[in-house]
Amino acid sequence: MHKHSLNLIYGGLAAGEADKALLMVHGRGGTAKDILGLASHLNVSDFLLAAPQAGQNTWYPYSFMAPAQQNEPSLSSALEVLAAAVKVLNGQGFSDERICFLGFSQGACLLSEFLARRATKYGAAFILSGGLIGSQPETESYRGDFSGTPVFFGVTDSDPHVPFQREEVSKEKF
Repeated sequence: MHKHSLNLIYGGLAAGEADKALLMVHGRGGTAKDILGLASHLNVSDFLLAAPQAGQNTWYPYSFMAPAQQNEPSLSSALEVLAAAVKVLNGQGFSDERICFLGFSQGACLLSEFLARRATKYGAAFILSGGLIGSQPETESYRGDFSGTPVFFGVTDSDPHVPFQREEVSKEKF
């Protein structure tokens, strides 16, 4: 278990040139540079791209389906990194409504949990192969309202790490 620090890797347009920002969160074993590589497959030519790097390439040590307490203090530290990244983007002139999110696998789970705990009007969110964290999602921690934020969940019914049922439960919170 470890404490994360904010280490943002950038791609795309500069802050003063971009209309929107896309915060991209990598999965276990991946890197910020890896997830930024997805941009070549997305229509994000007018975006600033930012991706935080997890310490030791993992956001938290156990499965996202484990009791949340087992993933502490790494989970709380990782959630703080995402909050700090949004604050940096806000400071670069991007309002929450101009910030979009994309997470993959462990990064999608972390992003789901972050967004559920800090719901507000964002640009959009793309949760790819992930869902809310914990053996039972801690709905008492989820605050705010997405105010019509478009949210896409993508998972197959045969994903070995993300049960389709968990994705369905997660979608209900958005």
